[in-house]
Amino acid sequence: MLTDYHCHILPEFDDGAKDAETSLEMLNIMKEQGVERIIATPHFYAHEERSLTEYLLRREDAYESMETLAAAQNIALPNMVLGAEVAIEHGISKIHGIDKLAIEDSDLILLELPFRDYEDWMSEEINAIRSEYGLTIVLAHIHRYLAYYTPENFERILQTDAVFQFNNEVFLLEREAKLIKQLTDDKRSIIFGSDAHNTDTRRPNWDIILERCDPDILKASNEFLEPAANEVIGEG
Repeated sequence: MLTDYHCHILPEFDDGAKDAETSLEMLNIMKEQGVERIIATPHFYAHEERSLTEYLLRREDAYESMETLAAAQNIALPNMVLGAEVAIEHGISKIHGIDKLAIEDSDLILLELPFRDYEDWMSEEINAIRSEYGLTIVLAHIHRYLAYYTPENFERILQTDAVFQFNNEVFLLEREAKLIKQLTDDKRSIIFGSDAHNTDTRRPNWDIILERCDPDILKASNEFLEPAANEVIGEG
């Protein structure tokens, strides 16, 4: 089941789809590209939110507005799953109920590192979320940090006990694409997402990955949410 693990398709929520019509246009592009399961991961910036509860209610409302318009237009939604892209900030691990931002019916939580060089507190927050809530950490668009981290600090991040999410356009970038081979050789877990925000400048781009990605690597990504796949990973 071709799975998009990272996209901003929920309408009027963050810097993603501006309205429900745009959401459905993004959805149609994904359908044409063969996507069968979409994990909606709107941004969660703790310093901008009044509360976690309010965020979750807004997320549900955004999904329902898309669902309502789809029903009115007789459009069948694919398998839609709600999650979040959680920015790593000071104290994020102390927010009560942060585990509610994990991908629904899973123990995976998508975390976004700050776009500046590594500091020890970042790993402290990551480790606290993993240990205190029993969650599996997914680091969003890991390849993008090559431009921000020193080689030594980037290597420290790669040693994190985490799943690494790549945006599909990584296959258009020579240095970043080599990172996939490195992590694959090291037997690390990799998943993919479009990180789509709209229908033009950041449109769904599964055509890239279907053309360029090793089928076995893509298959492992698609199956990562499946119980059987997770049991095997856990046994390892």
